[in-house]
Amino acid sequence: MIIPRKDTRILVQGITGKQGTFWTERMQAYGAAVVGGVNPKKAGTEHCGVPVYGSAVEAAGEGFDVSLLFIPPLLVKAAALDAIEAGAKMVLILTEHIPVQDVMHVMAAACEAGTRIVGPNTAGGVTVGETFMGFMPAFNERIFKKGGVGVLSRSGSLGTLLCQNVVAAGYGQSAFVGIGGDPVIGTTTRDALEALDRFPGTEAVVMVGEIGGTMEEEAAAYAATMDKPVFAFIAGGAAPKGKKMGHAGAIVMGDKGTYASKKAALEAAGVTVLSTPVHIGDALRAALG
Repeated sequence: MIIPRKDTRILVQGITGKQGTFWTERMQAYGAAVVGGVNPKKAGTEHCGVPVYGSAVEAAGEGFDVSLLFIPPLLVKAAALDAIEAGAKMVLILTEHIPVQDVMHVMAAACEAGTRIVGPNTAGGVTVGETFMGFMPAFNERIFKKGGVGVLSRSGSLGTLLCQNVVAAGYGQSAFVGIGGDPVIGTTTRDALEALDRFPGTEAVVMVGEIGGTMEEEAAAYAATMDKPVFAFIAGGAAPKGKKMGHAGAIVMGDKGTYASKKAALEAAGVTVLSTPVHIGDALRAALG
């Protein structure tokens, strides 16, 4: 599971915190099936109209598919392992600045249990008109509107900007997948591209990547097999050499992970590489009419 549906049952770990409360209320207003929350200090109470449990394992009896983590960095490892032990199909980790050793421990446990990890450092996901998880503005009709464009992004802000340009051009999205900008993440660009390609109603896919790592190059191999048009915007094309970028994943090594290497690999696969997100409208009109 990468793209949730309307009936996907969501557990919110950290539901009673300020951010957990704010975004849970908006997810519920959008129609997301939030079935409970977790806070060990408030177990047995109710919050946002759903029961609060002492752990994800305690909540397992109620049944949930996805655990969404509004959890501080140093507590993410324990919370994610709790969700994995509880049988979560997917754990979506919004938190950034998690110790890399903790992330790798979680990834190993998830791999062994068959649990999908999305993130860390993701803004979440939106299945337009059905559900959303995290802190993307799914309820803003200037940014998200039902349509046929699948969007995946390593950046929440750039993903939002790209989606806004898609709507401004007269199109809409089938789904948005935020995969996160950290150097170690559970769901790759290729994973999300494959999921969007298979997702019903998707007519085209836009990838929002950035310099650093090789995920866009690896996704290009799959893009070459697709019948649907694929577009990409790679952030950091004008970054000076040696400049530290905002995302921890933006690490360039040698001639790998550069803007030029990503652009070349994507264009060789038939992907249209945009110079700025504002050009997505013209590109969609040329491909879809």
